[in-house]
Amino acid sequence: MQHPPTDHNIGSKIVFIVFLCCANSKLVSCTTVSEIGNSSTSSSIMNIPEQDTITSTASTTEYRNATLQLAQTSDISSTNLTAVPNKESENSTDVNSDCPNITTFKNLDKYTQEELVHLLTDPCRYDRLVKPPTDHLEVFFRFDMTHIETAEQLEFKTHILIQQRYTDTRLSYSALSPKREVIKGEDDLKNKIWIPHLILTSEKQSTLMGLNDKDIFIQISPNGEVIYAYRLSVLFFCWMNLKKFPFDIQVCDLTWVSWVYNADDLILKWEPNSPFSIESNLHLTEFVIEKEWIETDIMPDRFYQGGQGKSANYSAVIFKFQLAREVGYYMMDYFLPSILLVCTSWVTFWLQADASPPRVVLGTSTMLTFITLNSGLGKTLPKVSYIKANEIWFLGCISFIFFSLAEFAFVNVIWRRKKKVELIKANSTHILKGALTPSLARKEVRKANSMNNLHKARSCTSLDKEISDKNTQLNYLTVHSLGAGMVPTITHSSSDLINNDENVTTVPIPEAINTNHVPFHTMTPQEVAIWIDKKSRIVFPVAFIIFNILYWSFVYAL
Repeated sequence: MQHPPTDHNIGSKIVFIVFLCCANSKLVSCTTVSEIGNSSTSSSIMNIPEQDTITSTASTTEYRNATLQLAQTSDISSTNLTAVPNKESENSTDVNSDCPNITTFKNLDKYTQEELVHLLTDPCRYDRLVKPPTDHLEVFFRFDMTHIETAEQLEFKTHILIQQRYTDTRLSYSALSPKREVIKGEDDLKNKIWIPHLILTSEKQSTLMGLNDKDIFIQISPNGEVIYAYRLSVLFFCWMNLKKFPFDIQVCDLTWVSWVYNADDLILKWEPNSPFSIESNLHLTEFVIEKEWIETDIMPDRFYQGGQGKSANYSAVIFKFQLAREVGYYMMDYFLPSILLVCTSWVTFWLQADASPPRVVLGTSTMLTFITLNSGLGKTLPKVSYIKANEIWFLGCISFIFFSLAEFAFVNVIWRRKKKVELIKANSTHILKGALTPSLARKEVRKANSMNNLHKARSCTSLDKEISDKNTQLNYLTVHSLGAGMVPTITHSSSDLINNDENVTTVPIPEAINTNHVPFHTMTPQEVAIWIDKKSRIVFPVAFIIFNILYWSFVYAL
């Protein structure tokens, strides 16, 4: 005699069936348990604790998905509830048989955004590792620069908001939920969908910004258009040409390149409307942004081969901006102090040549101060092999300070001399020659003196020869010899030459002999030293003005 099944036995069977169904991932076929048994049996089934049933399932969302799948599989009979398929029969079925076609779902407006996203991105129908099934997928790019500053040598730090826009038809839900506008999410939604992977070529370090969570924004439109935005802090390189430092103009660039897909699969483009924006009050402490522009390019695969390893070129978008260095700081802290130091070194020209202590201290202190000033400027610059504009200025100024110190040494040596300086003429050339080479100057003076004496002797001993060689009219002195007590007669007529009287003696008077004496000069060493100091007071400032004209013409004209 058979006894009717008790509630305890029926409950045990139901729990066993639910356990087998969950173990074989066939929750769909186990949800019609209400058709088993009579009314008492049904009441026993409904008395099963709800918490136990939820615990046996993966989550509430999975339970809702299972209910949706049940609605699509109405041909499953309640009599098959206890039939649990084995592992062999599960492997023999098609994988897509457990993933109903998403187009069959209607009117999902009542579902939450999370449930709809879970339905769209179910791994059975959405592969987030593969790009959207579109040839030459176009990714539109734009960014907003909110901050930029100079970090270190050849480095800048910037805060930017990047936005990428593309279309993924697999995420289209306009037919499923016609009343829903857009789906918005953050990092959790980003981890469920495919997003393009871009790299910044000049990047040194980058981090996603965020206070509590990462600042990531995802928006999915009903037609499948995806907007992916995030805030990024980037430390990037900018290679500079410092030949005209600190009057240089630099061009820096930010280049984004596709990392995985080449130009045959993915193309980067700038947004047609407002591709980039820069804060109006954005200003660097040392530079000013003069202009900016955008470009698109194709990068060779030898640098950006990426994860897939395809031999092809990779699409890139480039943002370039021109920086002009602010020279106000350098004018006030470097150029004007250096000019004053050079002028200070000229004060020694007004001190007496034998005042060694003050002139030495003034000259050496100005030189050391200027070297210290220049070394402070070079600490912030990279070590380059070529000569920069500031180094030309340094060499010019240090040369003037050095020559002013050398001028003191020169006049001090002259001041200490004992012998006077003999000069042929009292002009700058002979004074400097006599000061630099006094022995050579004395030899020239003696040579000029001996030549003058030789000219005089030659004029007195060769009168007859000179008279015979000249064809000019000469004057003669004729002395007539008379008897005793008579006065001789002197005539100047040339006709006396024909007088052959023995008592007449004729002596020719030569023309004026050049007896001009070369005017030699002498100066004491103290006079020469003072003269050099006076000339230096004019020569050094004039030379420094000429140097400034040439230097600033080179800076602004070239």
